[in-house]
Amino acid sequence: MFLLRVEVEVRATEDPDKVARAVKNIFDLELKIVELSEGYRLMVGESGSTESLKKLHTVLRQQRTLDAARAYMLRNRRGSSLELKLHKQAAYVGRVSLLTFDEESPLGPIRVLVVSDKIDEIIDWLAPPTSQGRPLWEKEAPHV
Repeated sequence: MFLLRVEVEVRATEDPDKVARAVKNIFDLELKIVELSEGYRLMVGESGSTESLKKLHTVLRQQRTLDAARAYMLRNRRGSSLELKLHKQAAYVGRVSLLTFDEESPLGPIRVLVVSDKIDEIIDWLAPPTSQGRPLWEKEAPHV
């Protein structure tokens, strides 16, 4: 079992195409906009495949932030789920900046929920432990 759900608020001052670009720079998802109330729009994407995480996998290696990402993921794992918050403006330029508080992203965070019965394997694949900045192993994406 695997579910990836990404949600991000589209504020009135934002171009929805730019918000979609921010998400698609990090995740391979089809997105839709949901009007929740007057002036409050939410962009949502879901996937049932770990393929949708491949861009995140690649960016973490390009940025050389595996140790920090792994510590963040382990801290934010709850049972069979993992919650991440990403800086929207960083994602727009293809970077991953993990947030602790929503306020760290002035335009609101990109909220990510990963649910899987193999959540530890997914974390090991996305952000394996390192030695001297190099991954101790590289595994294939878990088959879920």
